[in-house]
Amino acid sequence: METNKLYVGNLNYDTTEDALREAFTPHGTVVSVTIIGRKGFGFVEMDSTEAAQKAKDALDGTVLDGRTIRVDAARPRRESSSEGGDSF
Repeated sequence: METNKLYVGNLNYDTTEDALREAFTPHGTVVSVTIIGRKGFGFVEMDSTEAAQKAKDALDGTVLDGRTIRVDAARPRRESSSEGGDSF
């Protein structure tokens, strides 16, 4: 893994950033946690790529707040078109 930022999907809408931080902390130092409001996913940034890999390996497919979460390396943000239309 080349990044220390993780995508966490299939979150329960009631999962808090504190609960997500608590789930990841046993696997390394958590730098930041962001849950994208009521979308069912978020991001966790670990202090190293090694900690991120360890957390991914340990938590992908586990249950958090009644939902089986998906943990994967976060992909870089896509730049959106300023016009909002499709680019050809």
